[in-house]
Amino acid sequence: MVNEAKGILFRRKDGKYLIYIPKALAEDSMFPIKATPANPKVGIRISFKAGYRKLTVEKWREKNEA
Repeated sequence: MVNEAKGILFRRKDGKYLIYIPKALAEDSMFPIKATPANPKVGIRISFKAGYRKLTVEKWREKNEA
């Protein structure tokens, strides 16, 4: 089981930022956000609290989604 791995935050030449999540972590059976070949893009919400050095990443849920 992989529940921790080193990822990367990088800035592209067009000014967009990307967060890389290692394959071993994202494909672990216990990883809470699933992408599939049929649905390769999954919306996520990233948040933080000022003064803390942690990010929260969770699956994006629309307001009408249960």
